[in-house]
Amino acid sequence: MSHARPPSRRLPIPRSGLSSSAPSGGVPQSARGSNPLALQDALDALAAVRPLAATPLWTGPDPLWAVGDWRPEEIRQVVVHPGHTAPVVTTGPLAADLGQDTEGVTRLLVLGHCGAADEELAAGLAIARGGAVRHLTNWPGSYTVVLRIGTRNTLLLTDLAGLRPVFHTPWCGGTAYATAGLPLADLIGAPVDTGHLAAILACPESPEAVGTGTPYQGVQRVPPGHTLAIRGGRPDLTRYDDEGSAGSGPQSGSGEAPAVRELTRSLLEAVRFRIRSAPTTPGPGPQRPRIGADLSYGTASTALAVLAAAVPIGPGPAAAPPVEALVPAAARRTGAVKGSWARPTPPAESWSAAAPEPELLAAVTVRESPRTAPEAPREVGRPRLRHTVLDAGPGTLPYADLAADPVAGALAGPLTDEPGRALVIAHGTAARLSAGGADHLTGHGARQVLDGHPARLADLIRDGRPRELLPPVAALAGVDRALAGTLTGAVRTPVTVLRAARRLARGGYAEALENAAVQLTARRGSVRPSTRPGARFTAGAYSVADLTWCVPGPAARWLSDDALSEVALRLRLAARGPEPELSPGVRRARLALHHHAGGYRTLVQAAEQHGQRLHAPFFDNRVIRAARLLPADLRLQPGARHALLRAVLAGAGRADLPVDWGRAPRPDRAEAARAGLRQAADPLAELFREPLLAEAGLIDLPAVRRALRRAADPYADLPPGALDGLADLVAVELWLRRFAARSHGSCWSGLPLPQRRAVAGARFT
Repeated sequence: MSHARPPSRRLPIPRSGLSSSAPSGGVPQSARGSNPLALQDALDALAAVRPLAATPLWTGPDPLWAVGDWRPEEIRQVVVHPGHTAPVVTTGPLAADLGQDTEGVTRLLVLGHCGAADEELAAGLAIARGGAVRHLTNWPGSYTVVLRIGTRNTLLLTDLAGLRPVFHTPWCGGTAYATAGLPLADLIGAPVDTGHLAAILACPESPEAVGTGTPYQGVQRVPPGHTLAIRGGRPDLTRYDDEGSAGSGPQSGSGEAPAVRELTRSLLEAVRFRIRSAPTTPGPGPQRPRIGADLSYGTASTALAVLAAAVPIGPGPAAAPPVEALVPAAARRTGAVKGSWARPTPPAESWSAAAPEPELLAAVTVRESPRTAPEAPREVGRPRLRHTVLDAGPGTLPYADLAADPVAGALAGPLTDEPGRALVIAHGTAARLSAGGADHLTGHGARQVLDGHPARLADLIRDGRPRELLPPVAALAGVDRALAGTLTGAVRTPVTVLRAARRLARGGYAEALENAAVQLTARRGSVRPSTRPGARFTAGAYSVADLTWCVPGPAARWLSDDALSEVALRLRLAARGPEPELSPGVRRARLALHHHAGGYRTLVQAAEQHGQRLHAPFFDNRVIRAARLLPADLRLQPGARHALLRAVLAGAGRADLPVDWGRAPRPDRAEAARAGLRQAADPLAELFREPLLAEAGLIDLPAVRRALRRAADPYADLPPGALDGLADLVAVELWLRRFAARSHGSCWSGLPLPQRRAVAGARFT
């Protein structure tokens, strides 16, 4: 590399569970044989390799560790020994010696937030011993399941959204697995896979391009809804969940009312479990859980806050200060508008004299625009939410960390498992979360779980139900009539949407991938239009862009010819394979959910505070399965998400919502992104003076520089998706620099130091 590099440093790694599983107790193949000295040396070498700051969960031939910030209640184990009638259930990081296990011993390990009682875990393990595993993923919460049967078979189950993935790689003749990819890359000294980076920039939602790879060569990811079975040290992937055509119409076996009731029940269980299992904070008097909620992102977060406020958790400590005392005075606002749940802060001397009242939930809102702060529904009696409104300042804008300190912003930030757009907003998100609770509820995933994907219109045609297209198409036409005029709403929108839906329903999968490959190489791929207020793209145009098998990403326009050719080759190779069993609408909706869950996982790793937990109940398996039961015509209506959340709250006993709840305009985050780009214009220019993306042959550097200058110009018009594409490029560049700056072996002790290839060593040729 031509430019100077800062000294290597250790960077934080995500929480993970790490293990190795290999034949003959993890002994490398080369060491097996008649030489006892070589065998002993191999055993000693393997025993010396262990992750740093790790807590052992399983010891013996196939060890397992918990690495990072794990709470005791997030690790639960169930063991069944032969001849024992009652299983043993333990909570916390207690080490178990697998060297004493026999073929009749079965172990179940649950990592994360699982709402199953000890009896349910024991019953689930008993059923799993017979071969069924799907029921292990149907408990409330978000968690990873590890099932060990005998001494040579291990099964790991991922969730349906992909929020809690599993990674694996060959190692020492067996398989090492983890809930984070970075430690495995550090274990085998994996270089960066530039082909994978090109794929996630060109077609981020297409598994035909991305596959099961990761940014690290040799490290594979288990797809969501799959089981990783390790038998005798060899991995095998199988799907445990088959969505089929659930939720696409009457054949789902549920009407609107039963589906809404199931959705209400699932969300209530998800929120109730997280509140009651939250840790307590120290202080005088009885200790109580401390929960927060973020109201900055619309009705989904607000609905979760209302559900959380309905959970009885008992009186709080009498002398506890209000939440406002934890917020800097300069950024503090009352938020008391139109009967908000916020109340004036009482004097400090009155805290201890006040009577004990229920624990207040910290509801945080960032005022991102001059519009009125979001209003929380009125509470009868004493309020349960302490609503705090924070003014959005320069430090909360995208790219704020680069503008404040270019060197620290580029290198001293957290090294996430994968690059993601969340890296450019991590600084502002962390500042907002610092005012929240130790367990913070967010509404991420509600749009992907509740709304009907536009590609489902093609499923209605494929299923022979064209009449059911009329309500959603008429609703889209009504929205566009108010936005763009009668001609567009009455003629253009219905015609273009129906034509695109018919094309997707009747077009072949292989032909669609071939067309996508041609569009990439010719640089004329369709780009999803902008949805910001005042944009010239209509709801119908947005739906048409999604009515296809494969959609190019917004950063594809700035990739190099070699990178686009590599991705196009992947698409052409996938076109020769079998056609997916799922219909295009169900498949596109699932892939959009996976993509958003991956971005949220990156956000959690980049912005979560030590000891804090971010919760997204909409990503829970039970909530996703409940949403599948919703009829397609209901989910495809514009504003369906708000109507469903209103119905959920009504089912939970909150029918006092304002008439216009959910109809307030969203803040113009495109303007905030452009303001952040203007503020960080000089650091971004320095960042792309000699970028690693160009060294790896991934981008057209002059075109990227022109796009950055244009985006920083407040008077220049931008093409649709340009801001998202630039955010993707900046995030990948930041991730590459942080990965290159770290020292090898930062995750492990006892590892040799092999020579590592530079990022440019794997460039396209």
